[in-house]
Amino acid sequence: MIRVVLADDQSLIRMGLRVLIEREADMQLVGEAADGTQALAVIRQARPDVALVDIRMPGLDGLEVLRRVTADPTLDATRVVVVTTFETDEYLFGALRAGASGFVLKDADPGDLVRAIRAAAGGEALLSPSVTRRLVDRYGPEPGAAPPFELLTAREREIVAWVATGRSNDEIAAELLLSPATVRTHVGRAMLKLHARDRAQLVVFAVRAGLMPG
Repeated sequence: MIRVVLADDQSLIRMGLRVLIEREADMQLVGEAADGTQALAVIRQARPDVALVDIRMPGLDGLEVLRRVTADPTLDATRVVVVTTFETDEYLFGALRAGASGFVLKDADPGDLVRAIRAAAGGEALLSPSVTRRLVDRYGPEPGAAPPFELLTAREREIVAWVATGRSNDEIAAELLLSPATVRTHVGRAMLKLHARDRAQLVVFAVRAGLMPG
């Protein structure tokens, strides 16, 4: 069961997220907060697997909540997914630098948010296509400094291409008729060979290289 805390200062948004979470058989809502200070207190008390945190809230903003959660060794099992109406570079890159495990817009398809929660709980990261594009534009490798994709096996290249579509390991496994553990192993080996510091950078490398699922 994935234990979730949600933090948003708008009651209607919280209600919608609550309904979304409670209808999933593998998720349990264990706390809510209407401002950043309350959010941090609820997260510390409930120790959820995933915290959905809005960017703009009274008291502590979402980025500060994220920073404090990721800096707290007692919360190292809690992953934070940022949910916001604001898709500005300031918020996006601030959230990713602070250690967010996902960045989802409030007007995204509900299925994207559910996938982001599951991905975060599984130790992965889920970024929307628009977020991926901004990562590519801002942080992609410079021309002439392409990662050594020739070091990857054919299977590793294939799986990295699927990672760039935003699929989770479970979804890639279903597409390729592999076990999630096998996919996880290939992703880990590819990150090591390409010197990708995280899954988000692996996505950047793949998009820049034009890798597409076969």
